[in-house]
Amino acid sequence: MNRKIVIMAMICLSMLFIQFVQATAVEALDAAAAQTYETTFTDTNNALSGGMTSRQQYFQIPPYWQVSEVKVNLDYQASPLLMNELSSVTMIINGTTFHSFRPVASKDTKQRVTVTIPAELIIKGTNTLTIEGNIQSTTNPELACPPPQTRESWLQVYNTSSVRVQYAATPMNGTISDFNQHFIGLDTVQAGHNAIAVPLNSSSSELEAAVYALSGFSKANSLKDKIIPILSYSPDNLKDKTAVVVIALYDSLPAELKSLLSSDQDLSSNAIIQLVNTDKQHTLVVTSKSFELLVKAGRFVANQALMGQLNSASKVVNELTEVASPVTTISKNVILTETGDRISGSMHREKTYFVPLPANRSIAEASKINLDFRYAKNLDFDRSMVTLLVNNAPIGSKKLTAVLADGDNMTVPIPKNLNTTGNFTVTVAFDLELKNNVSCIQNQNEMPWAFITKDSMLQLNTKDRTDLLFNNYPYPFLRDGIYNNVAVILPDQRDFYTFQTITNLFNLLGQYAEGNSGEVKFYGAGTEAKDLKDKQIIAIGTYQNNKIIRENNSKLYFQYDLSGSGIRSNEKMSIEAGYGKRIGTLQLIDSPYGAGHGLLAVTGAGSEYYYLASKLLASEGTIWKVFGDGAVTDKDGNIQAYRFKKQADQAQSTVISDVLQRKDVLGFMIAIVLVLVLVLLSLILMIRKYRLKRGKMR
Repeated sequence: MNRKIVIMAMICLSMLFIQFVQATAVEALDAAAAQTYETTFTDTNNALSGGMTSRQQYFQIPPYWQVSEVKVNLDYQASPLLMNELSSVTMIINGTTFHSFRPVASKDTKQRVTVTIPAELIIKGTNTLTIEGNIQSTTNPELACPPPQTRESWLQVYNTSSVRVQYAATPMNGTISDFNQHFIGLDTVQAGHNAIAVPLNSSSSELEAAVYALSGFSKANSLKDKIIPILSYSPDNLKDKTAVVVIALYDSLPAELKSLLSSDQDLSSNAIIQLVNTDKQHTLVVTSKSFELLVKAGRFVANQALMGQLNSASKVVNELTEVASPVTTISKNVILTETGDRISGSMHREKTYFVPLPANRSIAEASKINLDFRYAKNLDFDRSMVTLLVNNAPIGSKKLTAVLADGDNMTVPIPKNLNTTGNFTVTVAFDLELKNNVSCIQNQNEMPWAFITKDSMLQLNTKDRTDLLFNNYPYPFLRDGIYNNVAVILPDQRDFYTFQTITNLFNLLGQYAEGNSGEVKFYGAGTEAKDLKDKQIIAIGTYQNNKIIRENNSKLYFQYDLSGSGIRSNEKMSIEAGYGKRIGTLQLIDSPYGAGHGLLAVTGAGSEYYYLASKLLASEGTIWKVFGDGAVTDKDGNIQAYRFKKQADQAQSTVISDVLQRKDVLGFMIAIVLVLVLVLLSLILMIRKYRLKRGKMR
């Protein structure tokens, strides 16, 4: 009997031990799979001021993330004069309130609050985190009903605040659409685990297809300060990459990739986009034996809408395949809201609308905003108003009135001196003040309200900015969102820095590109002038290895010395001979091969230095440092920008040119001219008839 008990006990202990080992293994696997990604609020500190106010922050959850926990780390400092028992900060995720707390007043110490967001409130895609502050202060606490203060009521939110997401990335499921999501995913881009690979001695069509693909990925990339590199294909260059797009003519593909491709396709009359796996590396191969079809396949990859629809591991592209993205249209009448927007709560409340506009377009005269709205009747109409802002610059205000509460309207012209170019925002800001002393009553959040109706509209007139200046970049290489017949001149011998220069330039151009149409052609050092007629030219290289730079040295603002080994001084900048060999330059000049076209020289005494120059045009975070038409940079980060072209005469804009920009006014004037012609013709006929009658009477 005792022996049986011992055996049973041993069996039980063994089973418990096995379960423990299994649980430990599962926990270890989960811990290994768990990853964290942190999104900081902004690059600068923000202040919540004015009593009741709010700020919105956004963070992304890619579709392939399985989120286990999301935490908000809020770093703040509150006014030392705040009233702790009346002040509060509330957090709202996607419209649902999930946490409130009383801020701690401190003169010098930064405070941190860490809050977990309920998992059921998180959505795939863009999440909106709203931080509302009700910061009350008083200079006379003995008053029974102290008046609300604004100057002393503030809460500083530091740029170290963040949203921290703990997640597990689901493995790729073998479809191109899923690969595409992983390739441009936040974690992949942040870690630099993706790349586009081309052969070292790439042909023009291979590079053309690659930059089209890069443009599509750059546009979809949420981390605009992180680039997706174009690299030459080699094991060393790709060893740390988990997702790679290889673009090459079939004859240039490595043997290990050829063996993984489908063998039932005629690549002379087709291109194939196929997902394969090599050494734990997911690789999307884009190849063909046809130059034209390889380029067409590159345009297909650039069309993110098409890539997101491929629930298979391969796609065949032929002459009949539709790859073009929709043409960008610039609407004259932009509707601000499709269904109307409600704004609730007292004091200052805002609603912001994003208006897309090609980077080369600016707001012209006679543009205006027509705001149609209504609001509650229980407001203090002596203090309530609405303000319109464009890019946070106020352009007009109107006082709210009880008479018009059920249907109000305001039309405000957009000032010409705002100089708004490219995408911009329109903000509608309501100051909804209540009657009575708000410090003595408990307000309901929904009590004061305003509603912006769907009839609100922006009447938008635009004009093209065509001056060859970095202020107007990416013009002339993009026009209305598409590539503007671009020719890229490369040295015949390309190294790592040459590919990185191409990456930098087309990373930013791709962010501005609105479609996959237009044309980019690559040329070698033997390019002839006839090939560059009517092209917008980007010349990359040195005096020694790029003929276009060498032949046009006399036209450059920063010219090479007689030996071509370094850049010499000019009227804007003194350059020591040794220093001239250690700098890179960007120069935007008139093309010598076609009137009305431009040439961008990205050059330096060595590839390392023209790569430094290209970094200035790699992202929006660096391009603001460049203005005018010539810039110099060095390894120490010193940047000098100048304008060499003469300032255009401000009087060039005439009444006639302004009228020609306005098609509605032009049509009206043509109609008036036609009416006057008809009246004049009628008068002539009447006079002639009268004279004939008089002649007969005689």
